[in-house]
Amino acid sequence: MNEKKDISMETKEEGLQEQILAERFSLCRERISQIGEEKLAEEAFRDYFVNTAKQIELFVQEYFNVAEGRLKEAGIGELQENNRRLYSDVLPENYGKSYANPAFAAAAMGKEFGQVLSFLAAEQRSLIAFAYEQDMESMVIRMELFLEVYHAFVFAGEERKALPEYEEIRDMIYWFASDYSETMLEKSMRSTFDWKEDFALKIIMESDLTDLRYLYRFGEYITENELRMAGYLNTLPEEKIALMADTYTEGYRIGFEVTGKDIHKKKSVNIRYFLGFERVVKKAVENFRKMGLESVIYRAPASFLEGRKLNKNGFYGSAANKQFDYDHEYDQALFYDKKYVHHRLENYRNALESVKELAAVHGGPAVIEEFGEIPFEPVSKEENLRLNEEQQKLAVEFQSAAGALMNEYVKGDERSFTIIAFPVPEIGENFETIFDGVLRINTLDYKLYQGIQQKIIDTLDKAEYVHIKGCGANKTDLRVALHKLENPAEETNFENCVADVNIPVGEVFTSPVLKGTDGILHVTRVYLNGLKYLNLEIEFKDGMIADYSCTNFETPEENKKFIRENVLHHHDTLPIGEFAVGTNTTAYVFAQKYDIGDKLPILIAEKMGPHFAVGDTCYSHEEDLVTCNPDGKRLIAKDNEVSAGRRENMAAAYFNCHTDITIPYDELGELTAVDGGGREYQIIRNGRFVLEGCEELNRAFEEE
Repeated sequence: MNEKKDISMETKEEGLQEQILAERFSLCRERISQIGEEKLAEEAFRDYFVNTAKQIELFVQEYFNVAEGRLKEAGIGELQENNRRLYSDVLPENYGKSYANPAFAAAAMGKEFGQVLSFLAAEQRSLIAFAYEQDMESMVIRMELFLEVYHAFVFAGEERKALPEYEEIRDMIYWFASDYSETMLEKSMRSTFDWKEDFALKIIMESDLTDLRYLYRFGEYITENELRMAGYLNTLPEEKIALMADTYTEGYRIGFEVTGKDIHKKKSVNIRYFLGFERVVKKAVENFRKMGLESVIYRAPASFLEGRKLNKNGFYGSAANKQFDYDHEYDQALFYDKKYVHHRLENYRNALESVKELAAVHGGPAVIEEFGEIPFEPVSKEENLRLNEEQQKLAVEFQSAAGALMNEYVKGDERSFTIIAFPVPEIGENFETIFDGVLRINTLDYKLYQGIQQKIIDTLDKAEYVHIKGCGANKTDLRVALHKLENPAEETNFENCVADVNIPVGEVFTSPVLKGTDGILHVTRVYLNGLKYLNLEIEFKDGMIADYSCTNFETPEENKKFIRENVLHHHDTLPIGEFAVGTNTTAYVFAQKYDIGDKLPILIAEKMGPHFAVGDTCYSHEEDLVTCNPDGKRLIAKDNEVSAGRRENMAAAYFNCHTDITIPYDELGELTAVDGGGREYQIIRNGRFVLEGCEELNRAFEEE
């Protein structure tokens, strides 16, 4: 009887909370609708609030459109028009006069108010995602923040005939971020691990995927990329779709197998992908279910409280404007201080604790990357918010502590992952040919590569260090130190990587010894995490980054800041975490033939020459697992001098970043293994494999 009474009371309490929330929503909606009729002394600020209020009204109307099922009845033309209207303000052709553009906002309202109010306008855009997911609470708290700021301007104008103090407005942002940190983190963790949070999964599994109107149900920006991608996949026979999905899901399963992890302990997998691939994803969901895994598919963060970034992590559509995303990458600079960081870390642990049973049975991500979009070259603006030196240190502290917490709840030695990549139609007029070519690359004969790569490993295992030199305009001159093998008959330094977690096949890799790893790494042009770098140059001293530069911007200071933010991720230095020899010459020649080298993801690019990662090793949080190559030899090179300190100080041992930088074959002069006696074993010379037994790798060049 008491149990029934408790349930009844709980139900009533939930009903009351829903009623209160609905009332708050209604009050906000009504108040925002009145702003256009009101006056502010400062015309520029009035224009800002009127325009932003109109945007919010548009997003609120979309909430009701979704709730009442209007989108299901609309034709595709109407859906396209509606979708464009939601994102119109930040589209490139309109962004120059958008208050979400910090430069425009600062010009209209002054730099300080321009920055904070541009942040506020950008944050309101997250209402689109919440409208589609019918998340009223997330909408309400942002609408209330907007009204709180607006009323501060109204009050200051009426009472003091002046603007409010900047600090007053900044404090409103600060306390909003602080007060709602735990609420949003708990929602985020629930969407990360709970397969019952099935907003996207239902669309994928229950929609008629031949009717492309389903794409507009996600609430993302939809372009020809998504429409043509989904349309093209609908033309493919079922066996081809199955081949794509099977390669992807088998890679995930094999990732557990080869590392000796028990996949049967796991109950969920996180699918991350670009909209348009639903037919493949649907088949993958079915495959994973046969393995005993339920699929969790969550949206890439739309709000700064959820960790909105330029590089998306979840399911996502096209960026309406990458410059907008770049401009707001570091909006947390408004409120990022030690008190907030420590508060957020406490909330982070509480949020993980709230889903600990689900986190414990989570297997890790299975990612479908897209590539082929026009490469993005960001414009650096002085009006953009950027972390100061103290905030950068705090960001590193948070990143490190949050990474350790996540590893505590989703243990690194029990999880795995897989990544596969496919082109989108924006890659050009040869899209279908390129797509078929990439599918072939993703399904190359791993047994053939396994044998050839073993010959390379056998040679590298004789070496004390490897010497890499560039050719032509490439100034690379780098010595990479290797671990000493105490028992060469049973031990190896390099992992023989075929098609499992990193698809496609084609690399051997190791974690170098830091001491004795010295020299210059240089690439004339490279794309890292969607950003273009010109003449990227990194100097290593004893395996740590000692200096860096590029030629993207006019001044050395701007170039260094760009690299520090996006490669070093605000760290003062990073170790070289990986050295690898890419062997996928087929992919390289294919990229050259269709001139798509600048559009390839690192997943494929890293297989097209030697590459070097800065940050954590490939074995982060898995150093104590036993890993053996197919020949039975145990891999000993899992640590470096930094990661080896993880037992004493985990925060100092991990950096929670890993960025691969590849030297393409045509910029490579030589790659030579050198043993303790000074004997040299050339593996690559002038961009071609010269080691005996690797002749097959040069065949792709001959067939150009």
